[in-house]
Amino acid sequence: MTCRAVGHTPIDPVRGLSKGGGVPRSRFNHNPAKSMGTTPTPVPPSEVAASEDKTVAIVCYLTLIGFIVAVIIHGNKKTKLGSFHLRQMLGLIVTVIACWFVNIMLAFIPIIGWFTILVVWLGMFALWLMGFIAAANGQMKPVPVLGESYQKWFGKAFD
Repeated sequence: MTCRAVGHTPIDPVRGLSKGGGVPRSRFNHNPAKSMGTTPTPVPPSEVAASEDKTVAIVCYLTLIGFIVAVIIHGNKKTKLGSFHLRQMLGLIVTVIACWFVNIMLAFIPIIGWFTILVVWLGMFALWLMGFIAAANGQMKPVPVLGESYQKWFGKAFD
């Protein structure tokens, strides 16, 4: 195979190599890490493990179905962060159920009861959001007010 252009090396169509030297000329086979004499750095195992730990912690805050899925995932691979946030979310679920019963009674009190219901639900949402943010950041930070109690009440759960 010949090439008439000046300065152009002909390429073997079967191997993709120039006839003169064995250097690959195909743009698809080029690896910059190899050509520079360096190897790509692998992801450290601690970062991978940290993201796996956070998965259970984050998923447990995503509705009741997410909590059930997180319990199943946690059953396969138990982590301290996952256990901590599963206990926090279990406590929030129990607290929401208790608030729901109280709110049924408060619904019969005009204006003051209705306002109280709104404040209670906004407070529960704020606690849920704080727990979710702590889980997303990989922190074992209890939710304000009742978080320490949740850890005591459900201390052996999910271990």
